[in-house]
Amino acid sequence: MQQSESGGGAATAEVQLSDQPNALIACKVPEEVFNEQQLKEQFEALFLEFDPSTSFQFFKSFRRVRINFTNALAAAEARVKLHKSDFNGKEMRLYFAQVVHIGSPRLEPPKPEKQFLISPPASPPVGWAQSQDAMPVVNYDLLCAVTKLGPGEQYELHTGTTNTPSVIVHVCEDDSSDGEDETAEGSKRMRPKIIQTRRPDYVPSVNQ
Repeated sequence: MQQSESGGGAATAEVQLSDQPNALIACKVPEEVFNEQQLKEQFEALFLEFDPSTSFQFFKSFRRVRINFTNALAAAEARVKLHKSDFNGKEMRLYFAQVVHIGSPRLEPPKPEKQFLISPPASPPVGWAQSQDAMPVVNYDLLCAVTKLGPGEQYELHTGTTNTPSVIVHVCEDDSSDGEDETAEGSKRMRPKIIQTRRPDYVPSVNQ
């Protein structure tokens, strides 16, 4: 029973270590580390003690260094022993690098839920059916009233009240004067003819 318990504990420790990142981020690194080779070697030597195969990535603009270990155990030990330690007169801060799962390295097309909103649509959505046009509503009472209208007569559509005005339709008389207007004296005169503006002649340009 004791052996099985120890074996289960080791398996749990392996699972926990495998979930941990194997890289550290050193923040607020002194600028001398990026400019002086000797200080850079001293900085790297601190982490090479935990893993001789450690690699480094220096980001001078951000004053940060990424330390890549070959296993998560070495990264955890380095973080425990060197976090907030003194280096070149300044406190060193170490944090585990966050693992970002991007997924597919290629840009995937958008999901087709709303592609029918694109103009012109690629295809209608699943289950879409064209709606049938409703039958036109013919108001026969209105047509009958229109046929009874005569030229020169008045028809009251709405009787006025003390608060609302009345609505009266005056039907125009049939104009068969062929372009003539009747004056106040009873004589007729010709209506002025509207002359359309002449379009200018098209002259091709030299560039064409």
